[in-house]
Amino acid sequence: MRFDGRVAIVTGAGGGLGREHALGLARRGARLVINDLGGARDGSGGSATAAEAVVAEIEALGGEAIASAASVTDYDAIQAMVAAAMSQWGRIDILVNNAGVLRDRTFAKMELEDFRFVVDVHLMGAVNCTKAVWEIMRAQNYGRIAMTTSSSGLYGNFGQSNYGAAKMALVGLMQTLSIEGQKNDIRVNCLAPTAHTRMTEDFAGTLPLEHLGPELVTPGLLYLVSEAAPTRMILAAGAGGFERANVTLTQGIRATGEDAPEQVAARIDEISDRTGEIVPEMGAAQGMIELGKLQAALKG
Repeated sequence: MRFDGRVAIVTGAGGGLGREHALGLARRGARLVINDLGGARDGSGGSATAAEAVVAEIEALGGEAIASAASVTDYDAIQAMVAAAMSQWGRIDILVNNAGVLRDRTFAKMELEDFRFVVDVHLMGAVNCTKAVWEIMRAQNYGRIAMTTSSSGLYGNFGQSNYGAAKMALVGLMQTLSIEGQKNDIRVNCLAPTAHTRMTEDFAGTLPLEHLGPELVTPGLLYLVSEAAPTRMILAAGAGGFERANVTLTQGIRATGEDAPEQVAARIDEISDRTGEIVPEMGAAQGMIELGKLQAALKG
């Protein structure tokens, strides 16, 4: 799997997962934009030092890279970063939306500003970066975009309502962009990592962190942004393990009339039965199943 001639942007690449993703791409021939605000994990502060250090690592490997300390929440700054990459190399093939912050607290104790900020960084940060490269990729008829989701979004996690909401929103963004990008060979996927980075410092002593290096996740990322990449995949990765998550739909039942609520309650096990469950190609699949039940009922 090679990336010779490809240009990749990796956000949040000053350390942890982003750094490993960037180094993995560079070792296989890609030219890199290393984006990192250089702030604390709660999003405070900022410095270009972290991004510049990774650029130096890539250059020491014989690769090419430029640094950016643009905040993913600042669309103008992101546009300037993209313009610099285009001026340097004339194309952008890969975008890895990896930048993130944590402001964990139970929902009862969480300030709305902390909720908004986490959503702004994770969701709108990915939107800003993707929007800035989207037309470039459309014109090239080639693009690979990876969103970083999380099991906290897919399945929930105590104290992470803001983080989980933002991470699940990225799945929804991926689902639609993969459809819209298909005709221009823009493939969009999600990576759900389990790795020991500064984002997991609070779990020290409760997880086998020595077996959760971010370098064990990067092989999955490289696949998701490769020439042979899938599209609309949620790939989970950690400790050398790789799994696939899906948003599925059961066949369910049809219930109408005055007692429809009671029918739903009485037949919830039937509604939940996963026999014949599907992974819809698009949102219209739900309506098609429901209209199919209607047609069957009308035919008697």
